[in-house]
Order: sequence, then structure tokens, then C-alpha cells
Amino acid sequence: MTEPQIGANSEHQLLSIVERVERLAEEKQALVDDIKEVFAEAKSNGFDTSIIRKVIARRRQDTAAVEDADDLLLVYEKGVRNAQKVQQMLSVKEAEDDQS
Repeated sequence: MTEPQIGANSEHQLLSIVERVERLAEEKQALVDDIKEVFAEAKSNGFDTSIIRKVIARRRQDTAAVEDADDLLLVYEKGVRNAQKVQQMLSVKEAEDDQS
């Protein structure tokens, strides 16, 4: 069985591609390290980095999508508050009934 071979021109092209990808991977890691440093700086200045990450993620989204998510969040929060109020009222009613 013979090994597959590529021409000399293709070998140089392949080497170029591999070296470019390796260089980009190094640059990517440098950027990741820089981002970590910025978040460390933010944290040392008293900022909540999880909130900063959320702000960044929301800025990447379409404005309408962010507004829709905010509206839905408010609806859900209101629903939970209303359910808690009903639950409290029922608990008070049960306690009053138990005293009677």
C-alpha cells in the first residue's frame, strides 16, 4: 500500500495554512488573557463582573430581542409576586380558620 503524496507546491501551501492557524491561535490566546486582565481590573475596582458579562451579551443582541426578553422577565416576576401574595393570603386564612 502506498502512502498518499502531495506535490511540492501543495506542501508549501499546507505549511503556510498550518503556520497561519498556529499564529492565529496564539493571538487568540493573547486576547483571552487580555480580557481576563480587564475583568480582573473591573473586579478590583468594585464592579460585578457577572453583570458586566451580561451587559456585553445584551449589547450583542438585537435591541428588539432584548426588549422582548425584558418584557417577558417583568411578566414572569409579576406572576411570581402575585402567586406569593395569594399563597400568603391563603396561609393567613388557614391560620384564622384553625383559631376558630
